[in-house]
Amino acid sequence: MIVCIAEKPSVARDIARIIGATSSHDGYMEGNGFQVTWTFGHLCTLKEPHDYTPMWKSWSLSALPMIPDRFGIKLIDDQGIKKQFSIIEGLMQKAERIVNCGDAGQEGELIQRWVMQKAGAKCPVSRLWISSMTDEAIREGFQNLKDQQDYQPLYLAGLSRAIGDWLLGMNATRLYTLKYGQNRQVLSIGRVQTPTLALIVNRQKEIDNFKPEPYWVLATVYRDTTFTATKGKFTSKEEGEEAFATIEGKPFKVTKVEKKEGKEQPPQLYDLTSLQVDCNRKFGYSAEMTLNLIQALYERKFTTYPRVDTQYLSDDIYPKCPQTLNGLYQTKFGGVPVYAEYIKPIGGKPLKKTKRVFDSSKVTDHHAIIPTGVIPQNLSDAEQKVFDLIARRFIGVFLPDCKFSTTTVLGKVDEVEFKVTGKEILDPGWRVVREDAKSKKEEGDDEKKDEDEERTLPTFVKGESGEHKPTLTEKWTTPPPYYNEASLLRAMETAGKFVEDETLRAAMKENGIGRPSSRASIIETLFKRRYIKRERKRLVATPTGIELIDLIREELLKSCELTGIWEKKLRDIEHQKYDAQQFINELKQQVTDIVRDVMSDSTNRRITITPEEAKKTKKGKTDK
Repeated sequence: MIVCIAEKPSVARDIARIIGATSSHDGYMEGNGFQVTWTFGHLCTLKEPHDYTPMWKSWSLSALPMIPDRFGIKLIDDQGIKKQFSIIEGLMQKAERIVNCGDAGQEGELIQRWVMQKAGAKCPVSRLWISSMTDEAIREGFQNLKDQQDYQPLYLAGLSRAIGDWLLGMNATRLYTLKYGQNRQVLSIGRVQTPTLALIVNRQKEIDNFKPEPYWVLATVYRDTTFTATKGKFTSKEEGEEAFATIEGKPFKVTKVEKKEGKEQPPQLYDLTSLQVDCNRKFGYSAEMTLNLIQALYERKFTTYPRVDTQYLSDDIYPKCPQTLNGLYQTKFGGVPVYAEYIKPIGGKPLKKTKRVFDSSKVTDHHAIIPTGVIPQNLSDAEQKVFDLIARRFIGVFLPDCKFSTTTVLGKVDEVEFKVTGKEILDPGWRVVREDAKSKKEEGDDEKKDEDEERTLPTFVKGESGEHKPTLTEKWTTPPPYYNEASLLRAMETAGKFVEDETLRAAMKENGIGRPSSRASIIETLFKRRYIKRERKRLVATPTGIELIDLIREELLKSCELTGIWEKKLRDIEHQKYDAQQFINELKQQVTDIVRDVMSDSTNRRITITPEEAKKTKKGKTDK
């Protein structure tokens, strides 16, 4: 009998239906030579400190650092989990072969491997590796099962991540709680959590310490068009007034009119982070809410695997794209075919293929998030909005570039030069499919700037001259904006460097902090710990969060760059460029050094105890 194990019951039911296992039993389906069972996500976890030695049960500085000789796993203490595991164990003991049908990613690999280890599975294991849950993808996956050994580096990367998080989280949380929390307030420290909190705290300090300074901008209105002095800002009012005086009452003369035509490529396809960013900006959805919505769309077969960090498709997807577009062509919301008018002009013709979209070298386990071509039914309003973003982005990459004309007009009054720029859309190209859903605009949105850039200027002729109305406006420098979830996700993706440019951002992804799939839960953990709070869309550090970062002198614990380097090493383990044991040994040494340094701190630094936290117990595992 071949035993297939999926990550949740709904996925198991889909797989069972496709392979003919139609007879239901307690905890599994059977038929056609297969038994299909399931986990509920994680059934196993790394052992807790007290599972290794009784001396690690109570929190004590003398017991630190806690470094087990060998890490072990155990079942999560839950009756439902224990019952399901018992069923899985019985099936695996008798199996001729196991097919690992877990989520096709690092976490999915770890979940299933731990269950197989705990169940003492001895038979050969195959791996089902698919990027969507459509019937066609499942059938194709079963026709092309892989050897589980091919995914050993993926498992080692997941295991290294789990052990690394245990080593740092368990040791540093106990260390800081006992040393600075007066043993009354848990101070949760994590490999990804703490640098993320440091980003928010450091930005907040920048804002708090910011001293606005005045500056003056000289502009003039000629033929109902505002020209700005090219000199830029005047730092003193006197200097600005002096320039103003030299141009007042003198004619404005156009010295140059330059027109350039350009093209704008469609935006790249979505990875998880860029989708979370857009959903936060447009609809105010949290990163966690977006992840839950796109996971639901994936499980209902409408979109492909969501937990991805690439914006490219492999070349083998190209022949399937007409079929996907056909599904979108037939898609209706409220009885209206929402995408048909955009797809009609490109239907029946060879689709555009560019390296910006199709590049197998940029795809490892999974490609960018795209629709599957299955026509969506019964979507909630929120699911429809997320699907709509993905569908429009997908259609857009096959549409022509947007063509525009940029006009720059230079003028002069006396010796002072002025400039204005306008942009005119000549052919909208892919912009016809631009997301036109009503969206909540974030504070400081660039909407007005876009309008300014896209305004059409009157026709100016070099050498023309006339009256104008100069203005000298006082303005004040502004602090950097608070993080919101969108900008925090971008900063996590690029290890603290908030990068908007798509190409540069892609190059820095290797050194981001956290995985795309874990960043939402890290942000939620900071809320849960009461280290941050929301003020409208702003993410604001609480006094406890600020105090905690101030307490931490060890750069290793709060540096985005260093954590980004760890993430790079974990990815390198996955791609067989770095040794997993070396990563663990380095982390053991780093944890040992941190414990030594904090223990030798002779200052009397303490964190302020909040009443709610004082009531909390110290027990329980820390988040990452």
